[in-house]
Amino acid sequence: MNVFLIILLIAAMGATLFMLIKGIVTFLKTTEADLKAGPDGPSASGLKQNRAMMGRIMFQAIAIIIIALLLMSRGH
Repeated sequence: MNVFLIILLIAAMGATLFMLIKGIVTFLKTTEADLKAGPDGPSASGLKQNRAMMGRIMFQAIAIIIIALLLMSRGH
């Protein structure tokens, strides 16, 4: 069981790193025109950055849950 959770933890940490890099790359590609929200709402670049941030947060939460499960399984 612990081996399975460790594999899941490594996958969650890898996905977190991937989403972080994806968000940074999207941020670096952002131009000044993208930063100014027009009457149509946020730009496509801003929406991509937001999706990358939410994905990173989700994978971090999954990793924390897996760590908690590992700690609880070691307590028995």
